[in-house]
Amino acid sequence: MTALPTDTLSLSHRTLVLACRELGLDSGNATPIRIAENALWRLPDRIVARIGRPGRAHVARREIAVAGWLAGHGIPVVRPLPGVGRPVTVNGRPVTFWEELPSHRNGSVQEMAHLLRALHALPAPDFPLETLEPFGRIWAGLSLRTPWEASTVRRLRDHAAGLEEAWDELLAGSLLPRCVLHGDAWVGNVASAVDGTAYLIDLESFAIGPREWDLASTAAKLTSTGTLTREEYEGFCAVYGTDVTTWHGYPLLRDIRELRMTVYAARIAAEHPDHPRARQEARYRAACVIGQRGPRPWLWTAVP
Repeated sequence: MTALPTDTLSLSHRTLVLACRELGLDSGNATPIRIAENALWRLPDRIVARIGRPGRAHVARREIAVAGWLAGHGIPVVRPLPGVGRPVTVNGRPVTFWEELPSHRNGSVQEMAHLLRALHALPAPDFPLETLEPFGRIWAGLSLRTPWEASTVRRLRDHAAGLEEAWDELLAGSLLPRCVLHGDAWVGNVASAVDGTAYLIDLESFAIGPREWDLASTAAKLTSTGTLTREEYEGFCAVYGTDVTTWHGYPLLRDIRELRMTVYAARIAAEHPDHPRARQEARYRAACVIGQRGPRPWLWTAVP
């Protein structure tokens, strides 16, 4: 895990200790797995705690419901800790507890395709899921104190407004089938265990919307960021059964995903100001999106 500012790590740990205390769980020897938008901690007895963002208790409750629903349909998924069917809220942050998965690595694009194909074929659950709304995080991120100059922010805002208008027109003028979406379908949200089982993880973005949204996440790794080879992408398409880049609406979805990834980098830079790489990446991504770094792909790099 990338080194983090002491204050960030300490605050996360204090939240963890208080949540564990409420449930009578042992937080001794807890170790951080990942501290980013959401924090993951490994506890004794093969338990993982997930600390969400402030004001997101409703999302944490939905994650628990989604996990049970997926398991009931035979889709391998991370499972809530038995007997803990609700989030614990500490200073506005929801904390959920999960069974630790077996030893695993990030999944492959083929494993992601298998899971998405199974997910998209499921009927809607008997609990409410929100309709996909891609722009909430974009506008929220553009309102933060960012590493960009004011002129860059104005251009990104204009770009976002144009994309949102085009998105509304696309949905209003098409008969795209809707299904249950993962919402953030990339290989980092698939855990591939040593026994060959691939698990869906990170369930906070589940929604109802067009399947093309989930497919565009992998396609953008080829067309936008250059982090996927043509051969890998063709393997994804072969497993899922379609190539979203041939659809007329793909350029719009690609552009939206690019802007979301750009805003994400800026949010990480704002939350972790001691990490210059996040600031540099946010500036580079913005320059790409507003047309200052030539044609795609742009070879973006991951941020903490």
